[in-house]
Amino acid sequence: MKTIKEITTALKAAEEWQDWMKEVAADERAGVQKAWLTWQKRQDKKHQLLQEHQKKVTFDLSYGGKDTFIAGVDEAGRGPLAGPVVTAAVILPTNCEALVGLNDSKQLSKDKRNGFATLIKEHAISYFIHFQSAQQIDELNIYEATKQSMKVSVESLSTKPDVVLVDAMTLPITIPQDSIIKGDAKSLAIAAASILAKTARDEYMEQLDEEFPMYGFGQHAGYGTKQHLKALEEFGPTIHHRKSFEPIKSMFS
Repeated sequence: MKTIKEITTALKAAEEWQDWMKEVAADERAGVQKAWLTWQKRQDKKHQLLQEHQKKVTFDLSYGGKDTFIAGVDEAGRGPLAGPVVTAAVILPTNCEALVGLNDSKQLSKDKRNGFATLIKEHAISYFIHFQSAQQIDELNIYEATKQSMKVSVESLSTKPDVVLVDAMTLPITIPQDSIIKGDAKSLAIAAASILAKTARDEYMEQLDEEFPMYGFGQHAGYGTKQHLKALEEFGPTIHHRKSFEPIKSMFS
């Protein structure tokens, strides 16, 4: 009879059901049953992620099938008081099992977002990330600045998409498109764009944090937290702050 440690180690290494697990399931030792339950939970989670992945893939395929280039488009940073709004457009290969578990960027930890960003860049047929500056946001307004940035991202793809799926926005482009509410939770392509936009913007704000450490950009990414508002009162705005956003607007009036 194998020891509890040997069984636990074997279960940790096992990705799929194997015949020897029948004996494990019937083993009444508490330690074995605990390890068996952990393995079952891991499998349930894995199957759930596969189902969610397939649902997103099926959603995208409903716009044209396997031979259609479908671009997902999303943004990060419409709400902050400082920094750019960042948009991304992504065309993925059909299914792309390497991205199982990919979800809306807000639903994933920073480490998982960064890991998926690397995978997306490795597997994508084409992707493009665009930064729209605070100055452009002030000049155009945040909605128009985001829309124009998304347009640039789509039109800069090395492969021209047949269909563009956009998260809750309609773009001034000639390519057929669909605006999808909460698209990053429904479409794999939009979820991928969400990840690229979010990770690119976070990296940019971390660089700004090194240049302007007194504002705490690395902690709040430019959003209007108490820490950020206090720093604005003490040091005033930088060139990276959006002068059309309050309370910065009032500081310049």
